[in-house]
Amino acid sequence: MKSTLTRRGFGKAALAGLAAATLPLGVARAAGTPLNFQSIWINDPEFSGYFIALDKGYYTAEGLKVNYIPGGPDVIPQASLLTGKADIALTSLIETASAVSEKGAPFKIVGAQFQKSPDSVISLEATGIKSIKDLVGKTVACPPLSLGTFKVLLGLNGVAEDQVKIVPYAFDPTPLATGQVDAVIDFMTSLPFIVEETSGKKASFILFYDSGMPFGQDFVTVTEDTLKNRRKDVVAFLRASRKGWNDDFADPLKYTKEFENSWYKGNGYTPGAAEYHSKIQIPLMQNPKGVFTIDDESIEKNIASLEKIGVKANKDLFDTSLLAEL
Repeated sequence: MKSTLTRRGFGKAALAGLAAATLPLGVARAAGTPLNFQSIWINDPEFSGYFIALDKGYYTAEGLKVNYIPGGPDVIPQASLLTGKADIALTSLIETASAVSEKGAPFKIVGAQFQKSPDSVISLEATGIKSIKDLVGKTVACPPLSLGTFKVLLGLNGVAEDQVKIVPYAFDPTPLATGQVDAVIDFMTSLPFIVEETSGKKASFILFYDSGMPFGQDFVTVTEDTLKNRRKDVVAFLRASRKGWNDDFADPLKYTKEFENSWYKGNGYTPGAAEYHSKIQIPLMQNPKGVFTIDDESIEKNIASLEKIGVKANKDLFDTSLLAEL
């Protein structure tokens, strides 16, 4: 049976399947200082580095007892931080910056898992879509939360909104695989493989990052209070997590197979989709100075992208000083 799972199109029924996994929904390992870590999505290769750090005892070695909390379609990581459910969370840039600028939320971004966001325009190669300008006259399925960003992306590439037919996207690969739409807006970490697996046709993608909207994803976020009172723990978390990701980068397929019946169990991925995801995400995450790195240039790019979509932000949203302590 072929998977129809996309990163964001995961239903409640599938999420319930995670309860059957070897590891429960909140996983604390060994003795140490308790630290609750809220993920941004369900358990898949996007979070392998953290699973490795848990399984190999990297957090324990740092004196932490990490409780890993999976995300999902009904989970808002920022809310977990504000309510105290989580001490650290992976968040998206737009929602985090908006919460700070519009609501005064006390958030600080201390690291970026993805240097380049996987947000993409995904199409079948046969459509000939190689740039944003090639979307003129095409039908594109776009989820509501990405609509504003996509429209800005069109404008940045000289494409008027009325030159593209935009339809709702229900995170189902079928319309793209069958040619009902020419492209969809989604993460490229799994959908291209799923479309190819379903249709037998070659898929391609265009990163938002490479088309005028450079921003990261899965930002390691804490509250100002946590940063002030638990700085040592946050640094320890980043250090142990980086070790986990370094292991994953060295041999991603090893852990894809290892986690198939534990961390990944019940997530709807086929083994092939998990392998594709594990490999294709690595270049988006790596940085010469180590995973989680955010330098001044990266911060400026993220802020500029926020400004393009009307979200106010400044460098105070970020605190990169912890990275120097890793």
